[in-house]
Parts: sequence; C-alpha cells; structure tokens
Amino acid sequence: MPNKIPYVNLIKQAALDKKKIFNSISKIFLNGNFILGDEVEKFEKQICKILNIKYCVALNSGTDALVLGLLLIGVKRGDEVITPPNSFVASTASIVHLGAKPVFADVKEDQNIHPFEIEKKITKKTKAIMPVHLSGRSCEMDVIIKISKKYNIPIIEDAAQSIGSKYGDKYVGTFGEVGCFSAHPLKNLNAIGDAGYLVTNNRQIAKKAKQLRNHGIENRNNILSFGYVSRMDSLQAGVLNIRLRNLKSVINKRRYNASLYFKFLKKIKNIILPLERKKEYNTYHTFVIRAEKRNKLKNYLEKKKISTAIHYPNLIFEQPAYIKKFGKIKLNAFPNSKMLKNSILTLPVNQFIKKRQILKICREINFFYKNR
Repeated sequence: MPNKIPYVNLIKQAALDKKKIFNSISKIFLNGNFILGDEVEKFEKQICKILNIKYCVALNSGTDALVLGLLLIGVKRGDEVITPPNSFVASTASIVHLGAKPVFADVKEDQNIHPFEIEKKITKKTKAIMPVHLSGRSCEMDVIIKISKKYNIPIIEDAAQSIGSKYGDKYVGTFGEVGCFSAHPLKNLNAIGDAGYLVTNNRQIAKKAKQLRNHGIENRNNILSFGYVSRMDSLQAGVLNIRLRNLKSVINKRRYNASLYFKFLKKIKNIILPLERKKEYNTYHTFVIRAEKRNKLKNYLEKKKISTAIHYPNLIFEQPAYIKKFGKIKLNAFPNSKMLKNSILTLPVNQFIKKRQILKICREINFFYKNR
C-alpha cells in the first residue's frame, strides 16, 4: 500500500536541523535567559536585514502583530478597517478585538483584495486599510498605496503567509506603516510553536510595540502603559534564527515544486492555475488552483491517498462569530469571493514533497478530468 502524499509534513520539518535546535535550546536552559534576550534581538536584526527595513519587533503570534499594529496606527473603538473576507480569521479578529468594525472589500480572481473595491468602501470612519497577501502572492500594492495617499489612510499589511515575497523590488510587509508576519509551524519560516513579528520604518511605533509586548514596562520600576504579554520567547527565537538560514532554500524548493505543477497541469482546461506576474515574486506558501467539480476532485484525490486543502471554504462573514456580532451579509455582493470559495483547491507544495509525488498528483488530476 503506497504512503499517503501529505499536504504538509510537520514531522520532517520538526526533524530538520534537530541537533542544532536542541543545542540552541540547551544553551538557553544553561543561561536561563528565557524571556526576550540575545536570541530575540538577533532574530529582530536578521529580519531587518532580510527585509531591508529599520525595525522588527518579535512577538508571540502573527495575530498579536496585527492587534498591536492596528492599535499603534490609531485604530480604536467605532473605527472601520477595510480588509478582504476570504482570509484566515485572525485578520478580522484583530480588528474586532479593538472594538473596530471590519469592512470587507471583494477580491480579484487571484484571491487578493481588489484595489478598486477598497476605494468603494472608504467612509469617514475608515482608519486603516489591511491588505492580506494570501498564499505567498503580493497584493497590487502600487495601486493600494495611491489610494492610501489619496485619502490619507494608513496601510497595515497582513503578510502572515508571505515572508520573502516581493512586489517589484520591494518585500511585502514593508509597503505600509506596519507589516505583520506569522512564524506558525505551517509558515515558510516556522517556529516549533506560536511566534510572530511586526516590522516598520517608524521609530515610535517600534518603541511603543516593544513596550506593549511586555506589559507596557519601560524598565523594572516604570510602567508607561497597560500592555500585553505578547513577546516572543527565547526558545522560539533560537529556533527561528536557525530556520532563517534555510529560508531561501525553502522558498526555492516551493517555487520549483510550483513550476512542476505549471508544466504538467497547463494543458488541462478544467482547471485554472495561479497567475504568474512578472512584477510579483511568489513564495508559494500554498499552491491554489481553481477547479471544475472541485469537491469531486478533492474526494477523488483523497481516495488516491493525496491530501489537499481548501483555503478557505467559508468567508469570514459567513462564520457564526461574525453573524452573531454584526449580522448577515449577502454573499452575492462579493462575486469573486463567492466564485473562489466554491472552486479553489490547494495542492501539496511543501519543501519535502518529491518530484515523483507531484507527477503522481498531476497524473491523477489528468485522469480525473479525462474520465468525467
């Protein structure tokens, strides 16, 4: 019986650099520096160097990065923040946690927020625009920046899925006032638990974020504000400092895997492959196709021991939590989001998958459509 082709492979990922990671953890145990400290500072400096940005603040999750980022650009209760409805729940939840209202703008066929839909949703209450760089692909940032400047509304980027992705010659997460990243185990740059970070070129935002992540403490005896417990611990920072050495190779392997899908699926008329634009550098956190008879294809691949996923089967405003708080929204008002949620399918693209496994996936997809 052949082994199942996994969508992700956290076991192999955990085993990668195991000895180096254990050595790093041992050093932290010996020096007793568990909270903040040298490993965290080293991580922040490395991120600044990679992204060519002035400040990085290491946090305990991408969600906390969004919450603190929104707070520090002035979002408060009663304000509105424009964001897409097809993201992971954290994007919207971070807005709701501050007492603000998420205002959804429909997306383009590439799953990312449509700039012209953003402009339609701007009101006097709009205090921020939150584009989400889904699947490792950048949003259309040049147009979004023009809208931001036209209405004097700050941008906070949700780049949780897109470390290393570019739009033009600039990294995602560095276009807005604040960029927010996740280092969850499923991300291309991954910890062995929860972790995240925000980046900015604004010195005051960085300074305030560092205070707020640690209870609002300036030093042991002075508390400048009532903050949070949002700091990244030294253990996760130590792991990330090791994983950063492999980030380029991880991205290159995912891009290579994506190129195989493009090569061997391009002739199938029943699917639409992700767009490849010259201006974008996609890191393929996920490889998302649009497929006719999506659910039947997914079930067929499952029977053939091929794991797939859907990112995401339900829009945020369809979730019980949203309906309970804000009421129902008509799905037909978001035609692209509606179309995508019923047709998208995520194929395995992780860095541990073998070429022969991708070829098997492509053969099975070909077979499915030829015999239906």
